[in-house]
Amino acid sequence: MHYKRALIAAASLAALTAAGAADLGSGIEFTGYSRGGPVLKSDKNIDAKKDSVGGFSLGGDLQAYRLGNEGTQSGYEFFLGKTFDADNGVKYKFGYMPENWGGGIGTVQAYSEIWGLDFAPEAKFWVGQRRLRIQDVHIVDNFLMDLGEYQGAGVQDWKVGPASVALTLSSGDKFDAKLPQGTSASKVNLDVGLPISESGKLRLVATSVSTTGFDKNGGSGFSLLYNQGFGALKNSLYLQTSSGLANIQGKFVDLEQSDDASGVAADVIAYKVSRVADSVDWQFGNFGGQALLAYQISEPENGANKGVETKDLSFGGRVSYAFTNNFKLLLEAATTKRSRDGEDDQTLNKVTIAPTLSTGPGFYKRPELRLYVTMANWNGAAAAANADSFGTDDNNATLKKQTIVGLQYEIWW
Repeated sequence: MHYKRALIAAASLAALTAAGAADLGSGIEFTGYSRGGPVLKSDKNIDAKKDSVGGFSLGGDLQAYRLGNEGTQSGYEFFLGKTFDADNGVKYKFGYMPENWGGGIGTVQAYSEIWGLDFAPEAKFWVGQRRLRIQDVHIVDNFLMDLGEYQGAGVQDWKVGPASVALTLSSGDKFDAKLPQGTSASKVNLDVGLPISESGKLRLVATSVSTTGFDKNGGSGFSLLYNQGFGALKNSLYLQTSSGLANIQGKFVDLEQSDDASGVAADVIAYKVSRVADSVDWQFGNFGGQALLAYQISEPENGANKGVETKDLSFGGRVSYAFTNNFKLLLEAATTKRSRDGEDDQTLNKVTIAPTLSTGPGFYKRPELRLYVTMANWNGAAAAANADSFGTDDNNATLKKQTIVGLQYEIWW
């Protein structure tokens, strides 16, 4: 299967290259992202050649502070697109995006889009599979508002008075994975952006999910994002809630997509989730950074843990100071806590320092080449809850701290 996907990706790239040799002209898009690098040293009894080192997190959506914490997780994704002009004011585009994060090449996006239509010239209509991410918190590698990567259709950038409106209809299927036989899923997302002031914007995303064949069906979600600029500083406040099979970001929960032809739908857990989060970004001269404070409550609506409430607290940040145009020092520190009904509280602290080479002094300037040292410690409850990962060593002895040294590149274009 992976070999077949690799052939498809290579053929698509070859086709675009051949077309370019003929006469692609303008309108070509090539963007992407990649990261990777070796782990040089980890604590005694942790074999970096066999084990996945790093990944220090208590499991909350916003608790995996990523600098020096991604271990051997490496890969790439890139987007190839071409826009064509129909010579009557109408334009259309095809976009394709493969990825490989260690599990073989898969399809993230493959869609066609058209805009410049006489009845709504600014609106962009599309059909296919499209990634619809709205805004992320980089230091935890999480898009808090993310409509997913499903087959579907929609319209983007439709102007309704001062508002910008998007509407998306998705199935639960993807190019590389279909829902189990006997199940179905559909999702509608309404996305409205509204300027509040010269430097302030409100974003509302409503989600409605309809499903059949699962133990718990249906679901809904609502997210509010307010971005406010204060010169070189930007604040982002998120208020979010979801229930059922709607993920709090705007996606489906994990519907256990499978190639199994038995027709038996896997158990899927529905959740009731509420979250408040605030992130701050800044760049004052050579000093840049991002900080996050988040609190989330989740509760399964079915399954063995039905009604068991989990509370996740996350507080941390990364700062960057450029001593020259091409040399920075990065420092990331975070503390996280998980409280679950009937269990001892889990806590985890993590600090990373990383001398970094970069093409510029800005916090978001890439590529970066980093030498990092990560130190993490956690309590006994966290060690027990994560015994199959960082909570024990190769001799099954309890671990409560670990230090990792490694090299990493990160690039986007």
